[in-house]
This record gives sequence, structure tokens and C-alpha cells, in this order.
Amino acid sequence: MTFPPDTTTAERFRNVMRDVPAAVTVVTTRTDNAPHGATVSAFMSLSMDPPMLLVSLDNRSTLLTRLTMGSVAGVNILATDQSEIATFFATRGRDHSSVVWEPDDGGPPRLPGCLAWVTFTVDRLTTVGDHTLVIGEVRSAETASGDPLLYLRRGYGSFDHR
Repeated sequence: MTFPPDTTTAERFRNVMRDVPAAVTVVTTRTDNAPHGATVSAFMSLSMDPPMLLVSLDNRSTLLTRLTMGSVAGVNILATDQSEIATFFATRGRDHSSVVWEPDDGGPPRLPGCLAWVTFTVDRLTTVGDHTLVIGEVRSAETASGDPLLYLRRGYGSFDHR
């Protein structure tokens, strides 16, 4: 028999997870000819054959309301100098049309200067607790040189791997 965690367990788990570094991304899509995005640190490779990824979005996310089965979205993996972009997209109610985007190629909105860029088609949406797992089939992937922006201990930073 299992019991739901009490508030003490949930708070302890939150404290454990703050010490686990995560890459910072901005997940984007376009609906009604307008760009939309959200800062996401829960992003991972899910499968290589076929190439698939997983993004976890808070159930209250306005971006989540814009993603449906078959939607095309992008993952902008941020570089170390892009913490202001991460903060901008982490703040609810911002007008994303005011952001400088890469020239439009008909795909999801892309931020300039990112460390990497992945586009995907939404394959599944699965609600788990207070988040929804967005599982996508990768359509394209590109990388640039540099280091990733990391989220650790409720702040942004980088990792010197040299």
C-alpha cells in the first residue's frame, strides 16, 4: 500500500530537486499568427529510434493550451548569456510578439543565439499530477558552439567543464 506524500515530504523533495542542475530551454509554438513560449527546465531526450523528446509543462501554462496533437513546436536550448530571455519567458502575461525572433521559415518561433534548436511534432499529451508531459517526434535538430544555461538552486548559471 502506498500513501500520498505529506507536505513535509513534498517540501523535502522540492529541496532535493533544486540541487539537480537542468538545462534551460524556451519551448515555442505559433498560433493565430502569434508566437508563444515558456521557459522549461524539464526537457529530455526520450528515444533515438525514432527520435523523440519529452517536455513537462505546468498544467496552468498558457503554452500548454496552445499545444494539441499534431502541433509543431520548437525547443530553444539557451546559451549561458541568455538568462534574461529565460526570465522573460518564465514570467506569465508577457507579450511574446515583442521578442526579436529569427527570420520566419514557417516553423515554430526561434530565438537567436541559442546553443541548440530542436523542432518536434506533438505525439502525445499525458497529464501526470500538476504537469502535462508533452511527447514529441523530432523533425529537425541543430547545434552551435558554446555552453548551456543551467538552472540550479533557483538561479541561472553555467558549468565550466574544462
